[in-house]
Amino acid sequence: MTIEARQQKAESLLRAAGILPVVTVHTLDEARKVSEALLKGGLPAIELTLRTPVAMDALAMLKKELPDIVIGAGTVLTEEQIAQSIDAGADFLVTPGTPPAMAEALAAADIPVVPGAATPTELLSLMARGFRVCKLFPATAVGGLAMLKGLAGPLSELKICPTGGITEDTAADYLSQPNVVCIGGSWMVPKNWLDNGEWEKVTASSAKAAAIVKGVRG
Repeated sequence: MTIEARQQKAESLLRAAGILPVVTVHTLDEARKVSEALLKGGLPAIELTLRTPVAMDALAMLKKELPDIVIGAGTVLTEEQIAQSIDAGADFLVTPGTPPAMAEALAAADIPVVPGAATPTELLSLMARGFRVCKLFPATAVGGLAMLKGLAGPLSELKICPTGGITEDTAADYLSQPNVVCIGGSWMVPKNWLDNGEWEKVTASSAKAAAIVKGVRG
């Protein structure tokens, strides 16, 4: 599969998701229950961050036990994590930023990739390598909606998944931007809800998020 085909697949996956919950888990049971709660609320895809020792095992487990959920391995920082995530069954890869060596490795990966960037220069470098779907991170810190509107003209071919600082109250505004394919957020999976096992709150917040997507995109 060419990088063009993989990027088309990345766009398709993100557009179908609309909102991508950014999930960090500390146990396999937590991974299972939060994923079930998100699915029940109507969010079919997650970005599972590789920030905890259990994350890779959780990714492999979820792909076996919950085949209906689409999982992006997030916070991918090394070439080793690229290989491990693919072996664990990740549907796509997401990075917070993309230095040149990582960009080369990601371009060669045989699954869809959403590389991260924070500036127009970084985005242009990724586009030169064939990427057309990128993560803007940390979105609100680097300009938020104004940044996205500013990028739309000169980088008209680029589809963006802004992540970082987006809330339930601002989600619709971001989704309404023509160059936004998806948004990432963690408001529906706050740490205290996960720590306390308040899965019904995760489901309720997920249902509201799914409704936001439907309200904007029909």
